[in-house]
Amino acid sequence: MGDPKFLRRTYERPKHPWEAVRMADENKITAKYGLKNKRELWKAQFRLRNFRRQARELQARVRAKEAQAEKETKWLLDSLARMGVLPIGANSLDDVLSLTLESLLERRLQWIAYVKGLSSSLSGSRQLIVHGHVSIRNRKVRSPGYLVSREEEAQVSYNAFSPLLDDAHPVRVAIKQKIEKGEGARAVSAPPVAAG
Repeated sequence: MGDPKFLRRTYERPKHPWEAVRMADENKITAKYGLKNKRELWKAQFRLRNFRRQARELQARVRAKEAQAEKETKWLLDSLARMGVLPIGANSLDDVLSLTLESLLERRLQWIAYVKGLSSSLSGSRQLIVHGHVSIRNRKVRSPGYLVSREEEAQVSYNAFSPLLDDAHPVRVAIKQKIEKGEGARAVSAPPVAAG
């Protein structure tokens, strides 16, 4: 355990802050996934870099024929499959190395609540989560950046005490109208999820 005053770093800032191409790409991703600021993007990139670093180290150890590396490889692949980032049948570290930032961002609660049709926009999805209207397994979750596992995904719904449970609520009516027009959540293709 470490000192509670000095928490581990959860993201890294870019080394060169004013690169026009990188900034344009970051702005596109931030707008597409409804992120509040670049820090949320940098956290996802940091987490993805850690997965890739771990996979590269394990590849080297597997080539050296370490028995423990085989077990750790299986643990990493199973963990990422449960998280929903990798398909369930993934059995190679190359699958981890081919992960994209989008595959991690599509596991955020904000994105999943939007794709499931709980809100009509990504910013609306973020607001519903922060205000406590969304729950997972009947447990209120107020963090839009919460990574939803594959088994939790089916249990994302409105909170049991939320007034949004009523189908006649004005927000629910507006969401249905947007979906009928072809806008909003149903216009976005949901990330592919393997059965299991």
